[in-house]
Amino acid sequence: MAQKTFDVNVINKSKTDRKAVPVVLDLKKYGMDVKSALVQSDGTEIPSQLDDLNGDGIFDELCFITDISKKSELKFSVRLMPDGKPREYKPQVYAEMLMSNKKVKSSNKQNLYISSLTVDNGTNPYWMLHHHGPAFENEMVAYRIYFDHRQTVDIYGKYKKGLELKETQFYPDKAQKAAGFGDDILWVGETLGLGTLRGWNGNAPQMLKDVDHRTLRLVARGPLRTIVEVIDKGWNTMNPGKDKIDMTMRYTLYAGRRDCFVDVKFNKPVPEYQFATGIINVKNSVEMSDNKGLRGCWGTDWPVSEKDSAGHKRETVGLGICIPAANVISELPANKDNYPYVIGNATDELHYNITFGSANETFGFHSADAWFEHLKAWKKELETPIEIK
Repeated sequence: MAQKTFDVNVINKSKTDRKAVPVVLDLKKYGMDVKSALVQSDGTEIPSQLDDLNGDGIFDELCFITDISKKSELKFSVRLMPDGKPREYKPQVYAEMLMSNKKVKSSNKQNLYISSLTVDNGTNPYWMLHHHGPAFENEMVAYRIYFDHRQTVDIYGKYKKGLELKETQFYPDKAQKAAGFGDDILWVGETLGLGTLRGWNGNAPQMLKDVDHRTLRLVARGPLRTIVEVIDKGWNTMNPGKDKIDMTMRYTLYAGRRDCFVDVKFNKPVPEYQFATGIINVKNSVEMSDNKGLRGCWGTDWPVSEKDSAGHKRETVGLGICIPAANVISELPANKDNYPYVIGNATDELHYNITFGSANETFGFHSADAWFEHLKAWKKELETPIEIK
């Protein structure tokens, strides 16, 4: 089969410049088994990424990233080829998942890398996995997802831009800390952490304790985006009187962006189901909400439990979640643990975004006011996406 070449026009109709805009093309529409791709801007090659999302050996999506000025249009040339291998580019993101090797004493020299793990109901691999689940980053931020009944989203903050997880494995040693590496900056416990999705029993969020089979998988590892997938087969959501459902969640982090895209797919429409999400109520935090799906906080607390606090300092963080207003059933008042929501949808999907910042950043935000203004601009950007033709 011959290669295919075509133009992609990216249009920004908004009144603001956009940074690190992801452009994602569904390859099914081109009717070919793509083996390699070339993306050019004004005749110059730019990095791109091919991803096999379902593990069948066929690439499903092509993505690239661009900045674009306000009220402007950019043209890119895309060439899809039926032979060869994906082109290689400097990594701008990183993802890892490891089993804990008890023979290796160092917390940042673990070596049992895996790409997927499935466990049966009642099996908790939390302590068997290094950093307790998959971790992923770009040069600005890093996230991890706990592989247990909580499935909590946790965060790692940085002082300076750069990829760090391959070296620190989420646990920097004294020398790395002295050299300016980042660290875990949030204690999440059993809270909602940063935008964790839970069940809802009509009164309170419910953890994912009753799941027939739980899988966490690294779908994509760069160079431009990471995708981490969480699959809960046969999940009892604790919605009274409702059958178990299957849920697949994908967390996508692009280079150059601090926010993470959360895409949820169920095995059937869920109009009668309700779910909980939100953000942790960081100790002594101040809150902002537009009462239409955007909520954030800014506060300071220890990033670990009291017994593990030696060698750590109190961390100041800003958290944010943006949920389409149509999916918000109720914005609940803050309690000692969370700023929670009850959410739902009549279809078989949910989509929302999460983000955070650390006051340690030399490139970020250092006050509640600045963080909350960023969140407002972030929501406006999410609600007015670029056009791709």
